[in-house]
Amino acid sequence: MHFTKDVRNRLKKQLCLLAAIALMPSPCCSSPESPEFMCDVEVELSREDFRTQPNYSGRVYLRIGGELTVILCSNPSTGFSWPESAQISDQAVLVQIDHKWLPPANDLIGADNQQVWTFETLNVGSSTIYLEYSQSWESGIKAVWTFRLTVVVKGSC
Repeated sequence: MHFTKDVRNRLKKQLCLLAAIALMPSPCCSSPESPEFMCDVEVELSREDFRTQPNYSGRVYLRIGGELTVILCSNPSTGFSWPESAQISDQAVLVQIDHKWLPPANDLIGADNQQVWTFETLNVGSSTIYLEYSQSWESGIKAVWTFRLTVVVKGSC
């Protein structure tokens, strides 16, 4: 059989496309890579991070007996702050063991500082940490920024 040059080129393209499709992994059969479970994890967000994503949501993977440190920017001179105690959805999986303020990096009036929370993992499971950056007084602005972190715990350190 003799094909025109145009027909031959179309056939080549179709064969290449079929070969590419055949080599692609099937979505029904592929499995996502297992996340890496760590003993210690630190999550730090700056003012710039919250400017681009005011309602942060993330996920970390820890082992039992592991420690999670959350560091969030704060500026109490504006009247805004994060609460000292985080809301934790399942305290059988994760507990808060510390909270502290870190001073500003410089002596400028109104400079940002940081608030630091430390959590410990207790059991296998999943728990969510939730914090709101708000003005504490009754008529103050609430939840200007929010922080939600799901902590998945598996295995031991």
